[in-house]
Amino acid sequence: MRKRLALKSTFVLGLYILLSVVAGVLVAEGALHPTRRQLTSSEIRRETLQTGYENAVLADVTNTAEDGVVLRAWEIRPENTNGDVVILLHGLSDNRVGMQGYADLFLSHGYSVLIPDARAHGTSGGALATYGLLEADDIHSWFDWLVAARHPQCIYGFGESMGAAELLQSLGTEPRFCAVAVECPFSNFREIAYDRVGQQFNAGPWVGRTILWPVVESAFLYSRWKYGLDFKQVSPEDIVASTKVPVFLIHGQNDTNIPIRHSRRIVDRNPSVVLWEVPNAGHTGAVSASPEEFNRKLVEWFENHSIPN
Repeated sequence: MRKRLALKSTFVLGLYILLSVVAGVLVAEGALHPTRRQLTSSEIRRETLQTGYENAVLADVTNTAEDGVVLRAWEIRPENTNGDVVILLHGLSDNRVGMQGYADLFLSHGYSVLIPDARAHGTSGGALATYGLLEADDIHSWFDWLVAARHPQCIYGFGESMGAAELLQSLGTEPRFCAVAVECPFSNFREIAYDRVGQQFNAGPWVGRTILWPVVESAFLYSRWKYGLDFKQVSPEDIVASTKVPVFLIHGQNDTNIPIRHSRRIVDRNPSVVLWEVPNAGHTGAVSASPEEFNRKLVEWFENHSIPN
């Protein structure tokens, strides 16, 4: 009887491990190959017409990442520029068009903007999205491009969701930002993986930390084995803990996509970081919940940090 029970237990355990490995592979492939939202001709035409109406100059620009991937962006300069530039970084499965509302805000205050398509997004090259692992160097490369081409006094950064985390991750290799602001970043890749696994079952991150822990670990191991990507290194909270760049976090209190505890974890590691917890706001919804306060706080944050570090 005991032997039969032991055999059944061994079989169930083996099946559980096998299914966890298979699920981990699927999770990893899905995360690394997000849906690509292409930049359509109508979006390009609409943006060109809108920019022309606002007397700003729009240019398609390209840059080559360290690994040879070709990155593409819009550079928009207002008629009366203040000499500063804001790099705007979009979220997962979006493209540069998703940041146009923020571009309009900064253009109206005299800032030039650079709006890249992240690698594996929009019209940029790259087959894999790596959530800051490679994108941190991409942002550094865009920073170098701006310095060489435009010689701005200050370069700022603003990103939302995935772009928020990537911007924070980039501070480890690019410390020259005068200041950055981000909305709804994740604290580290393992923590958001726990959330994503739990969300599949309408449960909290405890599911990923306990019952489905082998799925998360299998996904990490598979990504490193097949693609050479160590996602344990993706940790905005670790980077921000030691940065000297002023950081402004914005997070909706009702965010169920990337819960607000992620921003709170970042602040816990560096008390100089400013966190605005926005009531009644969901994921990247602060501008909808409190539009006037959002615009004012964001612009004032950059205006109050107008001296290069």
